[in-house]
Order: sequence, then C-alpha cells, then structure tokens
Amino acid sequence: MLSVAVSWDLYIQTRSALALGNVGLVQVAPFLIFALFAGHIADRYDRRHILVLMQIPMLASAAALSFSRSSVALIYGCLFVNAMARAFQGPARSAILSHTVPETALGRAVTWNSSAQEIASFTGPALAGVLIAAVGSRSVYIAQLACALMAFGCFYGIRHRGAPIVAAPLPSTRDLLEGVRFVGSNKLMLSALSLDLFAVLFGGATALLPIFAVDILHSGPRGLGLLRAAPAIGAVAMALLLAHSPRIKKAGLALLVAVCGFGLASILFGLSKSLWLSFAMLLLTGAFDNVSVVLRNSLVQMRTPDRVRGRVMAINNIFISCSNQLGAVESGWTAAWFGAVGSVVAGGAATVAIVAIFAKWARELRVWDQT
Repeated sequence: MLSVAVSWDLYIQTRSALALGNVGLVQVAPFLIFALFAGHIADRYDRRHILVLMQIPMLASAAALSFSRSSVALIYGCLFVNAMARAFQGPARSAILSHTVPETALGRAVTWNSSAQEIASFTGPALAGVLIAAVGSRSVYIAQLACALMAFGCFYGIRHRGAPIVAAPLPSTRDLLEGVRFVGSNKLMLSALSLDLFAVLFGGATALLPIFAVDILHSGPRGLGLLRAAPAIGAVAMALLLAHSPRIKKAGLALLVAVCGFGLASILFGLSKSLWLSFAMLLLTGAFDNVSVVLRNSLVQMRTPDRVRGRVMAINNIFISCSNQLGAVESGWTAAWFGAVGSVVAGGAATVAIVAIFAKWARELRVWDQT
C-alpha cells in the first residue's frame, strides 16, 4: 500500500521518472548495509523479539506519513527507516517459520507462507489504488498505520519452539559471511536466486505504473488502481492453485518457464495502448511471479540447516531487495532516458534473454526435481 501512495505523491509533485526510480534506491540501501548483520542477529537472538522491536520504527514512519505533510524529503526519509526495519525483520521472519509448524508440515507451510506474502504484496497496492481514487493518498497512509499496528500484535502473539541464545558473542567476519559461503557452495540455490535477481531487475514495470496510468493509458488514479489490482488477481489465483495442487516435480523447468512468461507479458504490457490488455498482461505477470516465489522459497527453506537459516535468509533478502528495488531504479532511470514504453519493453526482452542463458548454462537449475 505504501509503495503506491508514495509513488503517486512523488509523481504528482515532481512529474519525474527519476523521482520514482529513486524510491528503489532509498529502499535498497539499508538492505545492502545491514543484511549480513541482520542475518547473524536472527541466528543468535530470539527471532520473535526481533520482529516485535523492529516493528516500532515501522510504526513511527507510518505515523509520520499519516499526520505530516507528505513532502519529497519526508517520503524518502520514512522509506529509508521502513526499509532498515525490514532488513532486520526479513531474516528473522523467514527463519522462524520452521519453528512454528511440525517438520512434516513445513513444505506445505512454506507454500502457504510464500503465497500469503505474494497476495499481500499485490493486493495491498491494489487496495491503495482504490483508496487514492476514492479519498486521496492520506487515507492510504492511515490504513498502512493500522496494518502496522495489527502486525505488531501478530508478531507479539507468535509462539514458537526455538530456544533463544541469551549470551551471543560479537559477530566475526567468518560468522557474517557464513550465509554467503553456504549459498555460494550450493549451485542450485545460487542459480535460482540469481535467475530471479536478474529477471526482476530488468523485467519489472511496477515502478512506472503511475506514468502508464496518467500519460499513456489516460486513466488517472482509477486506472492506477485497476493496473495495481491485476497482478493481485493473478497472484491470488496462482497461489490458491499451487496451495491445493501436488508439489511441482520438475521445479527447474517450471521456474524457467514462469520467468520467461513474466518477461513476455512485460513486453506486451509495455506495447499496449489498451487499459484492458495492459490489465491482462499484468495479471499474467502476477501469476508467473507467484510460481517463481513459491519455488524459490521452498528451495531455500527446505535445503537450509537451522543453524545458518537466518544468515541464508539474509542473503535471500539481498537478492530480493536488489531485484525489486534496484529494478525500480533501473526502470526509472531508463524511462527518463528512453521513455516508459522503451524501458518496459527492453526490460522484458532482457528477462527472456536471461532465461535463455540460464537454461543453457545452469545445468543444476535445469534438471532440478522436487521428487
């Protein structure tokens, strides 16, 4: 929800693609700065306490946006604080999952958890678009504050089997880099994470939706809400299908096909001049992206020992944040140089090319089977 509101306010205030791209830059910096340390903390301290404590700065930033004038400087500052808190929450939230359900239910829990995150990441923006069209962006900030409060209560109520380490030594360089070494030594995991990184880095069009809604499709805030709802519908439909289906056996092939489909749908979206064709293509991007997220998260959760789970999740978060946020930077900067349409079409073509490269050279990924 927050991403839509700040993008809308920034574009209305500045009419600048660079201002939209810099949203990603502001949010990726904390992940790159704090991620390795956050992973170490998640493996050394009570993960529930980390979730609760890091929710406090998120509440503060939500309150500032809700009750202050949303200037460019305030928006960037609150996004930085938000991203810093999420950098510490991410590894703890992902790593705690294996301690909240029986081991026999972990595979299904990973699927539901990944699907829930995908549904939230898409339905939140869709709801924000509706609220902006109906009553303005401030209502989104207030709604986001309410959601942050509810999340605080949910984190506080978590009960898990993990035993916290009371006295944890200061991290050494070896401790901080253990997650990096684990991922680097696992060719399958490294290939899957790298494919998603490069594909989303070039293939995302989300950051530019205000430009498409206002200047290309001429549909205003209601059109923005519709466009942001499209990936939500696709993600929800695919999430429900995957949650009630047998595990995908030829996972590597399915991942390559899904990422390729994401790139092709992005190209068609960039070329579209019809609101409904654009809607359909974004719906497909949501569906394909959900397949990628579920498969990648299942791989990381199921093949990572608990002793390094937090640090590996931190590396996973670096890949995700780099692809999403730096993808927004790439989209904004290239749109400023070549236009929004050129940026999206070129990015989708790059995604398809990247899939072809991985299909040829990443054998471990190509033959990955979950049986």
